[in-house]
Amino acid sequence: MPREASSQWNFGGELFPKEATRRVFSVSELTADIRRLLERHIGQLWVGGEITNCRSQSSGHVYFTLKDAGAQINCVLFRGDSVAGREALQDGQNVVLKGELTVYEPRGQYQLHVLAIEPQGVGALQAAFERLKQKLAAEGLFDSARKRPLPRFPQRIGLATSTAAAALRDVLQAVRRRHPALEIILAPCAVQGAGAAAEIAAAIAALNQWSHQPGRKLDAILLTRGGGSLEDLWAFNEEAVARAIVQSAVPVVSAVGHEIDFTISDFAADVRAATPTAGAEILTEGVFAAGRWMAQAGGRMRETALRRLASEQRHLGQVWQRLRAWHPRRQLNRQLQGLDDLQGALSRAIRRELQRRQLAARGLCLRLARLRPGRILTQRRELLAQQAGRLREHTAHRLRALRQQCQALAARLRLLGPEQVLSRGYSITLDAGSGQVIRAARETRPGQKLRTRLKSGEVRSIVEGGS
Repeated sequence: MPREASSQWNFGGELFPKEATRRVFSVSELTADIRRLLERHIGQLWVGGEITNCRSQSSGHVYFTLKDAGAQINCVLFRGDSVAGREALQDGQNVVLKGELTVYEPRGQYQLHVLAIEPQGVGALQAAFERLKQKLAAEGLFDSARKRPLPRFPQRIGLATSTAAAALRDVLQAVRRRHPALEIILAPCAVQGAGAAAEIAAAIAALNQWSHQPGRKLDAILLTRGGGSLEDLWAFNEEAVARAIVQSAVPVVSAVGHEIDFTISDFAADVRAATPTAGAEILTEGVFAAGRWMAQAGGRMRETALRRLASEQRHLGQVWQRLRAWHPRRQLNRQLQGLDDLQGALSRAIRRELQRRQLAARGLCLRLARLRPGRILTQRRELLAQQAGRLREHTAHRLRALRQQCQALAARLRLLGPEQVLSRGYSITLDAGSGQVIRAARETRPGQKLRTRLKSGEVRSIVEGGS
């Protein structure tokens, strides 16, 4: 914050005012005052740094952090702000931002409200690369439909590169190793620095012009250089080079940099090679593969002949085996053997049936022996005699038991009978006419005839009076 700004915002004129005059701020008031101070005294500014922690929200706003080696600041790009270069907002990109310094009051943190974006250093080159790539792609320069196939057996190629480049040595070594008869027409050009793009385009045009002369037809053009930084390879990202490649009547192979490097010339060319050596290998692959095939043809023919001979031998052996299997004598022997097997099976079946019938007859004889009538009748007589004896014994035993039971009941009856009572001196008085027992005097009437039974005999009497 500028020094003069702090002198204008002094909490009532003193840094630590007396108790009677102090002013107590709320957090919201303090934060709002800080925001107004930043917006009034700093306002808009340009700041450069590296983007990190970049994230897009569903609302369309983009939040990220801008940092350098010593500090960092939170930044926000709102969806409604029309700001060019949004594609540069990626982690690791170095950018220069124009923004308005403010405070996000709910969290009490200061942040930069982004109003403009400019790529910085390599980021600027990358942005220019993407813009040109999109432009040429929109024109159809990268369409696969316009890509031309390379000849399988090229006899003469054009080479556009620097005579001092290591790529030239790599290409020549690969061609010497794989296709020594290949003729190379070199069009020297600068591949780095100011004016390199124009020289590259001119070299491509010169090779096409040379190829149009009678007897000087080129089969392909190899555009190459070794690896380097994005700035080193920038000549191959120029629009002039891309258009020269597209306008070439001869198919162009782009072999620029290393495997991880991509240039505009790679997209515009008919074929892209990862390295200069790979470009030379692509152009010589047909001849190299054919030579290798020819070198291996003798061995393959010998192997093929041996395999065919072995196959025919196996086939002949199989035919011989089948012929032996179907010879009439072999068939007759097989049928005779089958007849022997049938005879043996018939004999075994007859023996088994005979044994079964013998066992059945033996079982029937045993059953008939067990069922003879005389023996059964004897057994039944013995059983009847045993049962008759048991019946007599049971009957006699039962009669004795009943006789004893009867005697016991008779003894009990005698004990309970009236004779026993009479023998003890008692008597029984009965009505002489009805034989009804008289139990009380009131049951009698004068003149009534009575019979009194004693132990021995009875006495007859007439009632004279009642009581």
